[in-house]
Amino acid sequence: MKKLVLASAVCTLSSPAVFAQSLENQNEETKSIERVAVVGAATNLSITAEDIEQFQANDLADVFRESPSVSVGGSVGVAQKIFIRGLEDAYLNVTVDGAQQTSTLFHHIGRVTLDPDLLKQIDVQAGAGEATSGPGAIGGSIRFKTKDAQDLLRGDEQFGGRVKASYFSNDGTRYSGSLYGKLSDTWGLLGYYSTVDRDNFEDGDGNEVLGTAADQDLMFLKASGYIADNQYLSLSAEQRDEEGEFSARPNWVVLEGAPLYPSEAERDTYVANYRFDHSAMVFLEATAYQTSSSFRGGRFDWLSEIDTYGFDIRNTSDVTNHVFTYGIDYRKDEVESGPGTGPVQNAEEGSVLGIYAQAHSNITPELLLSYGVRYDNFDFQQEILIDDYYGTPVTDEPSGLDDNELSFNVGLEYQLTEAWTLGLGYAEAARGKQIGDGFTLDEYLYDGEDVPVVASDVVPETVTNIEASIEYSANNLNARLSAYESTIDDVLFSGYQGNSVFNNIGDLESSGVEFNLAYRWDSVDLYFGFSSVDVELMPREDLYSVPYNSIDINGYEFVGLGNSRGDTWILGADYTVTADISVGFNITMVDDINIDTLHQALENGWTDSLYSLNKADYTLVDIYGEWEVTNDLSVNLAVTNLFDEAYIDHSSVGDYSEVFPSVVGPQEAGRDIRLSVTYDF
Repeated sequence: MKKLVLASAVCTLSSPAVFAQSLENQNEETKSIERVAVVGAATNLSITAEDIEQFQANDLADVFRESPSVSVGGSVGVAQKIFIRGLEDAYLNVTVDGAQQTSTLFHHIGRVTLDPDLLKQIDVQAGAGEATSGPGAIGGSIRFKTKDAQDLLRGDEQFGGRVKASYFSNDGTRYSGSLYGKLSDTWGLLGYYSTVDRDNFEDGDGNEVLGTAADQDLMFLKASGYIADNQYLSLSAEQRDEEGEFSARPNWVVLEGAPLYPSEAERDTYVANYRFDHSAMVFLEATAYQTSSSFRGGRFDWLSEIDTYGFDIRNTSDVTNHVFTYGIDYRKDEVESGPGTGPVQNAEEGSVLGIYAQAHSNITPELLLSYGVRYDNFDFQQEILIDDYYGTPVTDEPSGLDDNELSFNVGLEYQLTEAWTLGLGYAEAARGKQIGDGFTLDEYLYDGEDVPVVASDVVPETVTNIEASIEYSANNLNARLSAYESTIDDVLFSGYQGNSVFNNIGDLESSGVEFNLAYRWDSVDLYFGFSSVDVELMPREDLYSVPYNSIDINGYEFVGLGNSRGDTWILGADYTVTADISVGFNITMVDDINIDTLHQALENGWTDSLYSLNKADYTLVDIYGEWEVTNDLSVNLAVTNLFDEAYIDHSSVGDYSEVFPSVVGPQEAGRDIRLSVTYDF
């Protein structure tokens, strides 16, 4: 059963659509000290394994379907991108068990790929928040946590297994198997494998959406347990592979007769987590990780590879009414690219070293104060090894940047009455130039010009985030209204001012309101969510011959920054019929929106006027039912997009076919009947 929980010393607020798991049901790993995140708490949410399971999540869009403030664009799995408050996931600090998932292999595909069945919990921090959120978290952070053996073992079990078979009518199958057991009284081992075979699906009009078929395989191994009474260690390894025939730009529609290209995406991640609970003054947590990812495909059989490694070491001290967390983190990224069968042509590397401190103080029984500071050193180096496909060397002199930024945050939570709570927060964050995607490292160098990748006067992006909330919680009712304004100064983007790839092009503002409500009535959980956000660029005056005060962001000409989305409404209910049977529904409504676009195309002479982009409204209805036939056998039936709505998600690329015939976002899947059978042994 899901339930709402209030912010406290041990847990953060959950959205009413995604209820936080009760602390008493968490295993030993998740019983580590959790500190309330006051800054940005107005939009924090947690998604549990139960939430993911009920709709038989098949991709990232399914995972976040119950949250009005988090959206996923791109109907093709490999091309999906996450958006929070209209900002693309490149602005987020995304981690899996503490391992940062960074950079983009190709700007037409996503950078976050996960198996939903493997996830135990997802925590989302919307907007710049606390110093502990990690480096570059100017749009917020998403923390994915994977399951371990202790999550699956029941009672006094020493060993167990799980097999699961899922059928998706539109159009694919998923098979997975797990083996898990105790290596000793304090150690467990989990092995997991899943395979997905997906054919091209049909949209709501019954048309086949080309380029959406793919095969996915994932292997996961995790050992975890206590090496002493007060010391915990987990070691995990994950290998993911996805193959298919995609278009040259997987996040665009495939026109009839257009070619598809064999492509493959791979990711290997290794993570070690250590915890030492010595005393109130020493609660040490350390994470080390290494990730290798690659994407090969496209018209020129191009290969892009990214290697990332890093660590985070922090300690928490509890002194009377004050909790202090302080530490250091480091990450290094390296990207190489070139023909799939040829030499490496281009290479970039970047690193960030952070030192941070965050405190939470109970000033009075009613007032909780949060305050912190973070220092980041960003280093970026780029080297073009080969200028063109003929192997003509142009330079061996790398261009680079070295920047330092200091960020502060402060927030408060005040208990007005037993039922009413007021929240207010201010936070800063910074991000220096990151490594680019391997498909465009040399985008402006094929004309034989020896040009830098960054302008000489480029400075890091910095953000200020202000938000306020008021919450009511009593008598099984939880309601919360929040408002925010986030301004990113000196936005880094490519394609302006001569041949220099990256420049500071102006300021990006994301502002909006959210309202969430949840009510429990006997065996029924009702929830409602609303989100309205505007994302606008205030460009530098010298970028356009015709000055613009503001430009609505869209996912085509501002890929990597964000996307505009209509107001989003979510309504749903979960009903526990008996102890063994539960049912529910979820309705998502997105209002239409019109924005002026193609400012860059007009400036470059590719079109003779701005284009009014219309994103049509749509309504989606999803239903589910789950039956625990026995203690070991369960059946889950879900129907997504019940009424076969034909639509392009607002977080995808819009429809520019009137100007550029090939620039159209793909349609989303129509009705999908999902049946899964799970057997535990």
